Amino acid sequence: MSSKEKETKSSYKMFKIFKRNFRLNEAEPPLDVKEAFLKYSEGNNLMTSDQLLNFLINFQGESDAKIEDADKIISNILQTRHHIAQFTRSNTLTLDDFHHYLFDGELNFPINPQVCHDMTAPLSHYFIYTGHNSYLTGNQLNSESSCVPIINALKKGVRVIELDIWPNSAGDNIKVYHGRTLTSPVKFIDCLKSIREHAFVASEYPLVVTLEDHLTPELQAKAAEMITQTLKDVLFTSLECLEEFPSPEELKGKILLSTKPPKEYLYSKGFDEEKKDSCENEAPCEEVVEDKNDIDAEDSDQCEDSSGESEDTDNSEDKSCPLGVQKYKSLIAIHAKKHKGGLTKSLKLDPGKVERLSLSEQQLEKGAENHGTELVRFTQRNLLRIYPKGTRFNSSNYNPLIGWMHGAQMVAFNMQGYGKQLWIMQGLFRSNGGCGYVKKPDLLMRTDEGNKVFNPKEKLPVKTCLKVRVYMGDGWHLDFKPTHFDTYSPPDFYVKVHIVGVPADAKRSKTKFLEDTWTPVWNQEFLFPLRVPDLAILRLEVRDYDKGEKDDFAGQSCLPVRELKPGIRTVPLYDRDGKKFNSTKLLMRFEFV
Repeated sequence: MSSKEKETKSSYKMFKIFKRNFRLNEAEPPLDVKEAFLKYSEGNNLMTSDQLLNFLINFQGESDAKIEDADKIISNILQTRHHIAQFTRSNTLTLDDFHHYLFDGELNFPINPQVCHDMTAPLSHYFIYTGHNSYLTGNQLNSESSCVPIINALKKGVRVIELDIWPNSAGDNIKVYHGRTLTSPVKFIDCLKSIREHAFVASEYPLVVTLEDHLTPELQAKAAEMITQTLKDVLFTSLECLEEFPSPEELKGKILLSTKPPKEYLYSKGFDEEKKDSCENEAPCEEVVEDKNDIDAEDSDQCEDSSGESEDTDNSEDKSCPLGVQKYKSLIAIHAKKHKGGLTKSLKLDPGKVERLSLSEQQLEKGAENHGTELVRFTQRNLLRIYPKGTRFNSSNYNPLIGWMHGAQMVAFNMQGYGKQLWIMQGLFRSNGGCGYVKKPDLLMRTDEGNKVFNPKEKLPVKTCLKVRVYMGDGWHLDFKPTHFDTYSPPDFYVKVHIVGVPADAKRSKTKFLEDTWTPVWNQEFLFPLRVPDLAILRLEVRDYDKGEKDDFAGQSCLPVRELKPGIRTVPLYDRDGKKFNSTKLLMRFEFV
């Protein structure tokens, strides 16, 4: 045999091995699925719609299910799996049909895909999906400012957009960019037009636009004109300072502006422009006190604090205020207050009005040490916004649970960022139909007979236990190339199963890894005792095991525990950016015991 013939034979042999290794074998239904089918089909080979309804109510815990729901499921499965049988076979499911129904992400959700929370409470009763520096395409130092990330955030259901507004170089128009950095600007009017066009594409509930205002009085008047002409009838305004926030239901289809109202000293003829320029270029006053490394202070605080003005001037009638600025002030629906004079003073409650307070993540962490219950009490009526520390130049994010367990409604995230913290944020806001508003747990809103509120530091008894069983996974062969994980063999998948929440509830587990299979069947169970289940998130991450190397990412999902539907459920997996894979998913079971 010639050397060329030997080489050809060797290549053919390698091809056969490669082809054999990547051949797909469909996994059979897990034992629990078989037993459920046998029980609810009453020992028959086919399950009727009445029997499926019985399964939905008694096994899946769907007490509101109706016979029409069962008929719809069967019709859908027959149509997708048996194009001809739907016309020739009775309205029944085989075991394989039943398994395919349970493993269908469009028919068997892990959480309710519809808006299901009470939407008639004041805004302060909700966690709100909040963006930080929403116009940035990348890092905080030299990336481009653009309307694109604003549009992308709105399409994902974000309900709070932040814009930093500055005079342009000529001083006659308004630009949006991250001040005192090398980020490029984008026109304010373009941002407004993008917001108006896309505000309600993903959610009909109110959109809040927070403004970090660095404008002169003349440009504030111009901003007011731009805002009113662009947003028109969707802009919500209030003639008086709000004593209680309206509800998301009342504010459907409305856009609300939130910023600090203009101050009298800004309009006085004696205002020193040189002093203003100097102030705007100095280190942030408030944040320097908290942390010398935190350069991302609330920019609008910097000059106001240096002026020595009383924070009560917000509510006084300003007769020297130009007409255009009065118009600008009248557009502000949610008044922001500055963090001045210590956290105790900032958290002081005013029964006559409601406001928004902003704290950096570091200020929150330090405040939580000694003022935890005060923060919770403040957020029962007022809004608290948390923003990333300034040293997160790469647009990374922080632990959102600290803000949530203290009642903070607006935990602001860099939506163009990445990582596990952003996955957790995305997971919480899959709740309530992904509308961007999630009702805060009752424990954060109630007071007991002694007027005490929830104390995040208090160690509570176990309230419930979540039992999680990971049956199997599928779909990677459709969403990934055959050689994505390993060149010559199928992947070795395992699943990380974590609980994130209050510190006492945090726990990490994982399945074993299974060698050389695209359809792994783990069938492993995990038990998580939970003290505050209402604030717990189930975090799932699939990895491909690589001995001696970093394990490859293969999908993730985060699900709010209080939203989990009991029974056997399909859990869709998402990529690193939070985009759902077309086919990759897990089959799992959830029980509260």
